[in-house]
Amino acid sequence: MQLWYEWIGYIASLIVLVSLVMSSVKKLRWINLGGSLVFAVYGMLIKSYPVAVMNLGIVVVNSYYLYQIYHQKDALKIIPIKVDIDYLETFVNQYLNDMKKFMDTDVNVLYHRDYVKFFVTRNTVPAGLFIGRVNGDEFEILIDYTTPTYRDFKIGQFIYETHQSMFKTLGVKKLTSAQGTAKHQNYLKRMGFILDEKRNKMQRNL
Repeated sequence: MQLWYEWIGYIASLIVLVSLVMSSVKKLRWINLGGSLVFAVYGMLIKSYPVAVMNLGIVVVNSYYLYQIYHQKDALKIIPIKVDIDYLETFVNQYLNDMKKFMDTDVNVLYHRDYVKFFVTRNTVPAGLFIGRVNGDEFEILIDYTTPTYRDFKIGQFIYETHQSMFKTLGVKKLTSAQGTAKHQNYLKRMGFILDEKRNKMQRNL
């Protein structure tokens, strides 16, 4: 019986450990909450009440911050990138390897003056980068990237739903994007894109 209890402790430890490698704050909170809950059960089973009480406290703390995450109204803002690209270069150099996990990233697009380029800030923090170009009646998305901490679809919804009119003012009727990796395809589908099999691209009509 004691060995069975120990396995619960090992599982709880593993869950907490996994939570600490999450780049997303929301995932970290959820997984850590689960690990703490299992630890609390473990503490009760072995009659170590300080362990149980401490981990129940951690469950409460994680629950509070998750409530804040789901209910707080973030201040999102589009910041156009015009002439000065020093910070843009710094941002891309910092996150380039992560960007490539989602889609091919050509850094040369940073220097095209006629491309649409902007940051999306979240509570004044640069959290997303968007670069694209007008191609006839289509808008081709070249970079659509969100930093790991803010990867909860809010920035994508802000761009494609709240500011959909921004694209219409450019005279385009359709948004297109390379498929990228499976993760990026799933993100695009969440944003209302569908696969055009003939062109091998993701697209969304405006």
